[in-house]
Amino acid sequence: MVTWTRFGLLASLMTAGAAPAAAQAGSEASAKPTAPRQSTSAPAAGASSSALIARGDAVYHGPGNCFACHGSKGEGLVGPSLRDTEWIHSKGTLEEIEAQIIHGVTKEAAKSGIPMPPKGGATISDEDVKACAAYVHSLSQQSGS
Repeated sequence: MVTWTRFGLLASLMTAGAAPAAAQAGSEASAKPTAPRQSTSAPAAGASSSALIARGDAVYHGPGNCFACHGSKGEGLVGPSLRDTEWIHSKGTLEEIEAQIIHGVTKEAAKSGIPMPPKGGATISDEDVKACAAYVHSLSQQSGS
């Protein structure tokens, strides 16, 4: 799975924005019009937009109340850390994180014996779950470990 870093995403966006300008300059310089180049860069499957991650941050620290167990920075309190690449109940893919938020973790399945209720016990929407999963996934991608 390809992980987008901020630099890689910025470089991709800059490349995508430069392609139409270069094509326009080339068509003005010659009599033959040229088609704009298409960017071959695309977000990796499972990658999340910065807007979705920002919304997830707001859910995590707001109505989702995730920070109460996982810490304000995802460092772990009663619940495990979300900032590393070690996942207790899954492999940590975006899809698995989303499913875990939806279904929770039973007391029997919880390694610590402390359950996580579905949606953390909050009444958040399915869209909020997707956003929160994107935010949590981004935390583990920042760890570099």
